[in-house]
Amino acid sequence: MNKDSIITVFTCTYNRANTIGRTYESLCRQTSKNFKWLVVDDGSTDNTRDLVEGWRKIENGFEIQYAYKENGGLHTGYNKAIELMDTELCVCIDSDDWMPDDAVEKILSVWKDRGSDKYAGIIGLDCSEKGLPIGGLFPEDLKTAHIVHLPKWHQGDVKMVHRTELLKKVAPMEVFPGEKFFNPIYLFIKVDMMLPMLIVNDVFCIVDYQDANNSMSKNIVYQYYQSPNSFKELRRLHMGNPIESYKYRLRHAVHYVSSCIMTKDERWLKKSPMPLATLLVAPLGYMLYLHIKRVVSHKNNSYK
Repeated sequence: MNKDSIITVFTCTYNRANTIGRTYESLCRQTSKNFKWLVVDDGSTDNTRDLVEGWRKIENGFEIQYAYKENGGLHTGYNKAIELMDTELCVCIDSDDWMPDDAVEKILSVWKDRGSDKYAGIIGLDCSEKGLPIGGLFPEDLKTAHIVHLPKWHQGDVKMVHRTELLKKVAPMEVFPGEKFFNPIYLFIKVDMMLPMLIVNDVFCIVDYQDANNSMSKNIVYQYYQSPNSFKELRRLHMGNPIESYKYRLRHAVHYVSSCIMTKDERWLKKSPMPLATLLVAPLGYMLYLHIKRVVSHKNNSYK
């Protein structure tokens, strides 16, 4: 077991005992064992704890840490993981995904060759089970980029490796009572406002999208309704981000207005990073609010 690991692979999981074994097995196959695996259990009611505790008793060449917490949503899992991590780098691998055998080795090699305090981390590729990079490859001449600019060159999911110290500076994410859909991209964007990321065409993760009701990527409109305060904070962050385009920030202003209506926030205009533009797009924000209500009402009625 390597006590001086450079990177933490962290997995925030909830009732994925049926898939997390693939994640574990991929870590056992890593050509470099210079990492820790941190599992943050977000209140699972299946046998996730028993599985992980059993793996901890086996000598696999890497340290396994396990933390159990009350169910609160993915962002609270990130908060706990960032609190506990003590390595230079970190990367999240979901409990239904896994890493190619040489992923850790490639990450450490890239960071050794090109990494410095000028960069927030590394962006690599997500790959499908069929071996196809999701969204294709990055342009060969693209060496660094900010996360918010990636859509210019790449349309698809990516895998981000961050310097842990930077995430610790911007964490924790706020926890709003009853809201479980605060996207951890919030933390990444905060870091992105500080420094760019290194770009590589190496595959760091193989993804298996689960058709689950608690998935962050499923029923996004319903999530807007279920976690309006969380989305409001995310929109405010985008609106105040000077490295994003004005058009992109304006789009978030529309969403911001709809979230403010849902939260009955009377100080919505005063708290906006771009008040004049927010006032101008307010009618569109109200229309979006009505659309969200209509979608949610239809969804609720379909279950009756």
